[in-house]
Amino acid sequence: MSRTRLAGIAAGAVVALAATLLPQAVTAAHASPPAADPTSGTARATDYVYRIHTHDLEHDARTLIAGGYDLLERRQGADLFVMGDATTGVRLRLAGFGPTVDKTMPAPVPLATRPHGTGVNDTFDGGYHTVDAQYAHLDQVAARYPGLATVVTYGQSWLKQHGRGGEDLKAICVTKMNQGDCGLNPDSPKPRFFLMSQIHARELTTGEMAWRWIDELTSQYGKDPAITNLMNSTEMWVVPDANPDGVDMVARGGNHPVLQRKNADNAQGSGCGTGENNQIGVDLNRNAGTHWDTSGTSDQPCDEEYGGPSADSEVENTALEQLFRELYPAVRTGSGVTDPAPDTARGMMITLHSDAGMVLFPWEYDSTVHTGNDTALRALAQQMGSITGFQYGQAGEILYDASGGTDDWTYDKLGLASFTIEIGDVDNRGCDGFTPRYSCQDSYFWPKMEPALLYAAQHAATPYQTTAASARKAPASARTTAATRVH
Repeated sequence: MSRTRLAGIAAGAVVALAATLLPQAVTAAHASPPAADPTSGTARATDYVYRIHTHDLEHDARTLIAGGYDLLERRQGADLFVMGDATTGVRLRLAGFGPTVDKTMPAPVPLATRPHGTGVNDTFDGGYHTVDAQYAHLDQVAARYPGLATVVTYGQSWLKQHGRGGEDLKAICVTKMNQGDCGLNPDSPKPRFFLMSQIHARELTTGEMAWRWIDELTSQYGKDPAITNLMNSTEMWVVPDANPDGVDMVARGGNHPVLQRKNADNAQGSGCGTGENNQIGVDLNRNAGTHWDTSGTSDQPCDEEYGGPSADSEVENTALEQLFRELYPAVRTGSGVTDPAPDTARGMMITLHSDAGMVLFPWEYDSTVHTGNDTALRALAQQMGSITGFQYGQAGEILYDASGGTDDWTYDKLGLASFTIEIGDVDNRGCDGFTPRYSCQDSYFWPKMEPALLYAAQHAATPYQTTAASARKAPASARTTAATRVH
């Protein structure tokens, strides 16, 4: 019998037990009363972030993922975090864990009415930009700075490919345009720095950082020496919404964003919904075709970490991977996990996530295995961690192992220096979670991320020639005044 059917049979028993067991499950905090839904005037359910103390972290992480829990990309010491409703705490206790409530929050309301803007002003939940706004912004930047930017459509989302609405997949190339720049050719005149965001749709801060990075590069060209030098020497590629169907689903909630993590592909789980532990789609950051389905992933279609029916099954990933192949040569010629890319390899890729406060690098599928370029990757990650205040390391060293991610794929298939930055509130500024108040973007996150992105892009020419000593000697041009140039 499948786990999904067993869960349905047991659901009534769990609900019946909730009234007596919930007080034990939330001993670390008192649950707030259900919040009123301003769109309906009725009481809404409450969601919780549960803290789970682990005894064998990797084993317990695998157990939680296999159990269908929404295991967050967050860790403190030996503690992991799970998001869910009141019955989630009960199920955790019945499974042998001792959950305590770390945070209480109103549950999102799917399909709530939200006010619509137009173009770049189409926002939700206090200012977060929709896919339409992000794409209008790309076109606006390219029109305003024709000598600095050009927009590329590299594919279609799952919904659009299946004639069910959906979105194009778009990127922007930003540089001081010269002959041959921004072409879909791996033998580019300039080294390339690639930034992508919102492959997990609900991680809203990541899309906002991509927006600000584009504006910083274009508006400060000819004004800021560091930006000017970078734009003259390097191509910057940005994909602001790697999972646009998912972002559209998030935005439907308006001021109560739907916490959709995955894409909109319901071919394997048409009966799934949009709630905790019951969500349609495939986790695109578990679907990439390298070491697929080996760690940190689920084979149940409704689970948050569902890696898909096969490696690279999702059109958003295959289109993105084709774009990578068109932009970067495959320089890691060996097939072994310790075979290095050459020290002369150019290019760098960062995929943005939230909200752990970490800088991660390959291999993410297994922290006991180090790449042949571990020294340089670790040195760069250490420096980006120093700039942001984030931890750094392989995923299993500071978070938990997870296979099928973008950075493992780009390193494995192309030899590209690749990183995941988990943007998080490491200073207890009240900016934690997937949907922090919008003011956190300019007041807190961007002043951290701008110098880190600038530092990374400045190393795209020779990333593998970085040592711990050279990483600490950031060029003078990396010292900017981002805190005074917010957007």
